[in-house]
Amino acid sequence: MTPAVGQAAAGGGGVCSAEHAGWLATPLRRLFHNPRRVLAGLAAPGETAVDFGCGPGYFTLPLAEMVGPEGRVVAVDLQAAMLKRVHERACAAGLAERITLRPCTTDTVGELPPADAALAFWMVHEVPDAARFLGEVAAALKPGGRFLLVEPRGHVSARAFAATVDLAVAAGLRPTSTPHVRLSRTTMFERA
Repeated sequence: MTPAVGQAAAGGGGVCSAEHAGWLATPLRRLFHNPRRVLAGLAAPGETAVDFGCGPGYFTLPLAEMVGPEGRVVAVDLQAAMLKRVHERACAAGLAERITLRPCTTDTVGELPPADAALAFWMVHEVPDAARFLGEVAAALKPGGRFLLVEPRGHVSARAFAATVDLAVAAGLRPTSTPHVRLSRTTMFERA
């Protein structure tokens, strides 16, 4: 179950089931969330990027293309079925060697390599402890690393999103811009 519209607290919603995640990677979704537009300025060739709550890899594969053959993408998800989908899609696209699959738990994302960029797309509202999660994001980023936070307007109120941004700032992330992503509340951060 996800938070109701108007919920003031950040984090704590339910997780999207892998059984119902097929729509997350459909070509139709590109009409709303074109990966190239959403990810613009996030990652560059040769960099390491982390896709938190990667689901079936809708943004993971485009990130792998962006970082190129010398780069690396770490796909992090709670559900093994989601990571399996990422692997299958990455193999079909010839990108599997650029992607590391990393299972996590509800308590921690686990150990990650130092990252230049990170993405959390429509998932922080599902995290039981958003403050802890955002602290782990900040710890994973190199100084100057970029973090794109995107939450769904339909589930996360302006007040709840502002609370999440405050938690990110408290974790050591500095807001740098508010890119437009359809149906979303969005902030780009940089680690100090």
